[in-house]
Amino acid sequence: MFELIRDLWLFLRYYKKYWLAPIVFVLILIGALAVFVQTSALVPFIYALF
Repeated sequence: MFELIRDLWLFLRYYKKYWLAPIVFVLILIGALAVFVQTSALVPFIYALF
C-alpha cells in the first residue's frame, strides 16, 4: 500500500503535476473513511452527514 502511494508521489513530482495532489489526498481520505465506517458504531451519524 505504501509503495503505491510513494510511486504516485514520485509520479506527481517527476511530471510536476502538483495540482493533482489535493485530489489524491481527498480520495485517500474518502477511502479511509469508508474502511473506518465498515467497522464503526458511528455509521448512523456519518450517513446523516450525506
